[in-house]
Amino acid sequence: MVPRMAWSERQHLLLRSMGLRLWSAPVREVVPGPAPESRAPAVVADAREPGVPTAPAQRTAPAALPALPVAAPAASDLDWPALRAAVAACRACGLCESRTQTVFGSGHLQAHWLVVGEAPGEQEDLQGEPFVGAAGQLLDRMLAALRLTRGEDGTAPPARRVYIANTLKCRPPRNRNPSALELAQCEPFLVRQIELLQPRIILAMGRYAVQALLRSEEPIGRLRGRVHQYQGVPLVVTYHPAYLLRNLPEKAKAWEDLCLAADVADRVLESGA
Repeated sequence: MVPRMAWSERQHLLLRSMGLRLWSAPVREVVPGPAPESRAPAVVADAREPGVPTAPAQRTAPAALPALPVAAPAASDLDWPALRAAVAACRACGLCESRTQTVFGSGHLQAHWLVVGEAPGEQEDLQGEPFVGAAGQLLDRMLAALRLTRGEDGTAPPARRVYIANTLKCRPPRNRNPSALELAQCEPFLVRQIELLQPRIILAMGRYAVQALLRSEEPIGRLRGRVHQYQGVPLVVTYHPAYLLRNLPEKAKAWEDLCLAADVADRVLESGA
């Protein structure tokens, strides 16, 4: 007989993450045939008393497998309130177990500008709003320099309004990098936000925002300084404000990126698109 392969717990988890389950054949009792004449028969001591029936062997039930993550709900036909509710109720990946709350997005729903970040941090997880920590304060100053606002009161014209969303709606524990599965499960929510907002310009901030929108593994340094397209919408790449706080000399490059985005947005406004 070919010995059955022993699968490790890590292999089981990988299979389950791909939606597969390991099939296992039922165990059969093998009744040994007569021993070959060239071999001495094995002597097995039997401690049972004569005439006492043998109790049937007790089989241990297999341990229950952990529940698989559920698929993210379809978001393509949801309006803003239904989409926010779907994000709040989402349990499509393990981040739902450690989050304080989801971080849907903020800003005016008729904004011309869309800023896409990466994942919520500690303060965002506590307050339920994107970019509210030190990185958020830096972003607010950058937007204010261009006379942009993410306020929801509607006093600013649409061309000066900004809506902010993240690629992930839940904070990864200890601010670790998001996994490919987490990004994939959360992507339909971001896609629907863009469809509902219909922005005139997108500013992608950080590596994971760029990868989600442009499907590119190139570093930001090679992608910035030019205009890309997402579903026909001009997109400009720049560094994440959290990165800028750790690398102050790069702030000048980020400012150039914002000015490029502002020029593009002005041209779109002038063209009446």
